[in-house]
Amino acid sequence: MVGREKELSIHFVPGSCRLVEEEVNIPNRRVLVTGATGLLGRAVHKEFQQNNWHAVGCGFRRARPKFEQVNLLDSNAVHHIIHDFQPHVIVHCAAERRPDVVENQPDAASQLNVDASGNLAKEAAAAGAFLIYISSDYVFDGTNPPYREEDVPAPLNLYGKTKLDGEKAVLENNLGAAVLRIPILYGEVEKLEESAVTVMFDKVQFSNKSANMDHWQQRFPTHVKDVATVCRQLAEKRMLDPSIKGTFHWSGNEQMTKYEMACAIADAFNLPSSHLRPITDSPVLGAQRPRNAQLDCSKLETLGIGQRTPFRIGIKESLWPFLIDKRWRQTVFH
Repeated sequence: MVGREKELSIHFVPGSCRLVEEEVNIPNRRVLVTGATGLLGRAVHKEFQQNNWHAVGCGFRRARPKFEQVNLLDSNAVHHIIHDFQPHVIVHCAAERRPDVVENQPDAASQLNVDASGNLAKEAAAAGAFLIYISSDYVFDGTNPPYREEDVPAPLNLYGKTKLDGEKAVLENNLGAAVLRIPILYGEVEKLEESAVTVMFDKVQFSNKSANMDHWQQRFPTHVKDVATVCRQLAEKRMLDPSIKGTFHWSGNEQMTKYEMACAIADAFNLPSSHLRPITDSPVLGAQRPRNAQLDCSKLETLGIGQRTPFRIGIKESLWPFLIDKRWRQTVFH
């Protein structure tokens, strides 16, 4: 499953430094990951790379030096990277995923979430690459969970509508593509604001100040490394079975409001939670959210695909670098 390629490396010993050309093994299964600088994209790139795939990631503003810089709105740039790399699989993680930003910048969000996705699907089909388009539980209105893949979507906000329109654009331009709908994500963030789950950590830690937490919307927090594993398993199954296509759901299975997540985070780090106040009214500010858009994942489970990290374990791994009080590190981790 590998080819060979020349690579230059620097060999340094005291008093001498030389450039050496060495042969390195390059896996011959190739995957291209869009949005590779983001929370999910980093996890997907890492998962494929660690499982004998030649993974190339692309991003835009934060791409260099680790990833290729590609503007997905530039159809020529997209064509060139796919034509040059010839991937077997493309995992399309890039998106504007913040509902309130989508409401305020609808045209830019639609260009990325819909137009760029349709073009990528077209290029993937022309190159014979299997495309996995990452979508969202927000395509549903949250009134009748759990939702199966064939249930009729009815998004409540513009973000959900752009993701649904993106699904349609992908499947219209690429009959062999897959759509993977997922819920709220968390994982090894570079900054707390990168996830709607981890962003709560400061409110949890600053216990001298009471904090209102939503206790209305039912969520299913899902670790990005679990989604990454599902993407890889789906890709590997598709390499053996061309009937693997269409729409799929994956989600964690622990139902929690943001208030309950915040309490679980506090508990994981032995921090007080009495300053957290549950708000049971439906939110009035920002984009409208579905009450409970739980995803039924039995279709993937039947295929033997899936992985779930318990929330308490996953959130502790993700947040401990951001723990302010170092004394707690001693009690929690030693």
